[in-house]
Amino acid sequence: MGPVLALLLGAAWPLAFAPFGLFPLAILLPAALLWLWDGTSPRQAAITGLAFGLGAFGVGIAWIHISLHTYGNAPLAFALLATFLVILLMALYPALLGWLLNRLLPRPGPLRWLLGAPALAVVLEWVRSWAFSGFPWLSPGYSQIDGPLGGLAPLAGVFAVGWGVWLSAGLLCMVVGQGGRNRWLALAGLVVLWGSAWVLKGVDWTHPEGPPLAVSLIQGNIAQDDKFQPENLEQTLSLYARLSVQEQDRDLIVWPETAIPLFVRDVEEPFLGPLAERARQTDTDYLIGAPDGDWEQGVFYNGVVAIGGERGFYRKQRLLPFGEYLPLRWLFGFFHELVQIPMADFTPGSVDQPLLRVQGLPVGVSICFEAVFGHEIIRALPQARLLVNVSNDAWFGDSLAPHQHLEIARMRALETGRPMARATNTGI
Repeated sequence: MGPVLALLLGAAWPLAFAPFGLFPLAILLPAALLWLWDGTSPRQAAITGLAFGLGAFGVGIAWIHISLHTYGNAPLAFALLATFLVILLMALYPALLGWLLNRLLPRPGPLRWLLGAPALAVVLEWVRSWAFSGFPWLSPGYSQIDGPLGGLAPLAGVFAVGWGVWLSAGLLCMVVGQGGRNRWLALAGLVVLWGSAWVLKGVDWTHPEGPPLAVSLIQGNIAQDDKFQPENLEQTLSLYARLSVQEQDRDLIVWPETAIPLFVRDVEEPFLGPLAERARQTDTDYLIGAPDGDWEQGVFYNGVVAIGGERGFYRKQRLLPFGEYLPLRWLFGFFHELVQIPMADFTPGSVDQPLLRVQGLPVGVSICFEAVFGHEIIRALPQARLLVNVSNDAWFGDSLAPHQHLEIARMRALETGRPMARATNTGI
């Protein structure tokens, strides 16, 4: 009965995140999971944790198959299998959490609920953020961005918020499972934790400096099926140029990821050159998502080009496995034969790239998946005065993913105390 209940609890986990935003569930569900783990063997706890993970990620990241099948043209069976394997890998983390907790601290009580569970959970979430290239999707801290615990983010990032989630769950277990003095202490702990975080959320850790920037985000809303068709290139460029002319009184105009679906060098003379000249006349800076590369050398970059003011090119550092590069090519060489993803063999940019500048200000630029990694976004600080993220969420279709992705990007702005301008090809 425990694994079945855990599966159902896990299936409710995505409700704590965007677009639903029921952030109290992120406290109640781990508390219920802790209760299910109490009094069981490490093996039983692992099975229960696995069931919770299968429910949580089975509902929360099922959209992966859309990218593979609908837009990558992979056979449906392959797309579903690949999606299930990712779900299974993610579900192993709560399974390991249950096993470790019941192995190291099997006895219910404050030591288990308030120290062991929060510490182990945060360590495993940190491991999930980098192991196997990293995929910290639906990490508990993101659920609290609009709740009081979000106030912890500027101090120590999303993992501190996740620690607050699990500590809250442990305190709730004490309120329900302990009597007398311990119950009242746990209630007091919840009040102190949530009250302190709520107060911190009202603190202005950073402040605006200099005149405000007027920014426009341009969205062509070009269907993924049409985006990379050669016959649509001229129409695409014309659309973005026309939409931008209407905003040329702005300080900064941002185009989304691969808004230009062709190498920068191939559109320099006929398109970017005249656009840059017009931008200089109106004192407007552009940040444009566009790839670049060299066919002779076989080196290609997903990037953002800055024109108008100081010319520059940002090369994406954190590439999406299987979408932008193929890990363990000798093992997964068949993947590119089954999944047709345009420009799927990029080279990562270096970590010491100079920051792009708009209106003379340094900008921390990230592309799509990079917004998931707070420890990489923070490299641009303290120099970066604002953050810009460009993405192509059209790969996810009309699913939970664009909402979840935006929530993750919002956490980067909250952590760094910098405004973020985020442009996407379609959707939000």
